[in-house]
Amino acid sequence: MGDKPIVLVSAVALLDADNRVLLAQRPEGKSMAGLWEFPGGKIDPGETPEAALIRELDEELGIDTHESCLAPIGFASHGYDDFHLLMPLFVCRKWNGTPTPREGQTLAWVRPNALKDYPMPPADVPLVAQLQDLL
Repeated sequence: MGDKPIVLVSAVALLDADNRVLLAQRPEGKSMAGLWEFPGGKIDPGETPEAALIRELDEELGIDTHESCLAPIGFASHGYDDFHLLMPLFVCRKWNGTPTPREGQTLAWVRPNALKDYPMPPADVPLVAQLQDLL
């Protein structure tokens, strides 16, 4: 125990006007390529989870949001082979711009009851039930 580094990642469920959730497919060449995930990324040292999300959404999707638009709904804590992932999940219904893939990923707007049809990394799977309960 305690021999694996803890990786802090922040993720968001972007919800459109029809309550569909934006998923991003990990591109070839990345670990877990082909799996679908909630957008987000690593939290830099000294950065809050909300600030990390705002930065990542700009970098990955070209959209802008504000901390006041991010509502935490749950988190994942999952042990992978070489690290332990701790990932808060936020919901966001308000942003500026149109989500556009900027890092080679594929995007899909998915109805909550269809999320289970998209293969996800193990850490993301329990978040689907938390999100479905909310919606």
